[in-house]
Amino acid sequence: MRKKVTLVTGAAGEVGTSLVQRLLENSPRPLLTLDLTPLPNALGEGHAHIVGDILDASLLSRLVAEYEIEAIFHLAALLSTKAEFTPETAHRVNVEGTLALLHLASEQSTWRGKPVQFIFPSSIAVYGLPTPEAKNRYSRVREWEWNNPTTMYGCNKLYCELLGRYLSRHYKQLSAEEPIMIDFRSVRFPGLISAITMPSSGTSDYAPDMIHAATKGEPYHCFVGPDVRIPFMAMPDAAHALVQLAAAPAESLTQPVYNVTSFSLSAAEIRERVLKAFPGAEIDFEPNLKRQAIVDTWPADLDDTAAAKDWKWQPKYDQVRAFDEYLVPNIKKRYSQ
Repeated sequence: MRKKVTLVTGAAGEVGTSLVQRLLENSPRPLLTLDLTPLPNALGEGHAHIVGDILDASLLSRLVAEYEIEAIFHLAALLSTKAEFTPETAHRVNVEGTLALLHLASEQSTWRGKPVQFIFPSSIAVYGLPTPEAKNRYSRVREWEWNNPTTMYGCNKLYCELLGRYLSRHYKQLSAEEPIMIDFRSVRFPGLISAITMPSSGTSDYAPDMIHAATKGEPYHCFVGPDVRIPFMAMPDAAHALVQLAAAPAESLTQPVYNVTSFSLSAAEIRERVLKAFPGAEIDFEPNLKRQAIVDTWPADLDDTAAAKDWKWQPKYDQVRAFDEYLVPNIKKRYSQ
């Protein structure tokens, strides 16, 4: 008999390590994790980990043969900055890889006779405000507004949201037999800040970069200007959001995709927070106009009213707790060891 599991792809990444830790503590079923690299030793044992590629069709076939996959947290992706340098590769990983897993979930749903849950982390990158004036006027953007991404990563994420919506609501709509749909649920994250993993040169990583540089006593030249503002979230809240959305009763959900957020800060306000913890830190601003142009298309804040209403979403870390209780002490601890 195949073992019933929850599959987590991209498990060794920034969001993945936080999510796996959370699921190991609370998941009702065993975990199966998948990534191109081994998991950090800190995550311990108690679950099966496979080093492999989501684009490997034979690997996915072996997984289906050995496991009954009841839920999928699909975190594997090529992130925004890297995707701009290799857009074709990003499309293969972010779209074709996701489509392969959606197909796997659809087949498993039919085989089991009930939906496989598919949890998909999306991104603020799906938005594309055309001008600074529009960004100022639409200060808290809702899920259906300004879905005009300007990056390959944003395009990939938005398209995969639409694929998930199709497969969970309209799949094989002309078929004589009514198919069993997957249970697709997605959250659009703001900029995520982790104290446990290193920044990965993401478009919003100027926030954690400031803290890491200050902790090491190194000067930091921020690649966006001081007035640039986007929303952020501490990494534990990201894992919390994914787990909470997965646990929500299906009948309480009114839409497949939800904004989640915590606090909105300008780059100058982040600098002030870092200087409060590290008074001697050297942080200035040397905007990279191409990278800043991307951030300028993202909303200054996200409207997460629907998530709060439908599944009681509420972040645990506001900006004070995020910096004073999570980011600063844990990053200090990292470099003191």
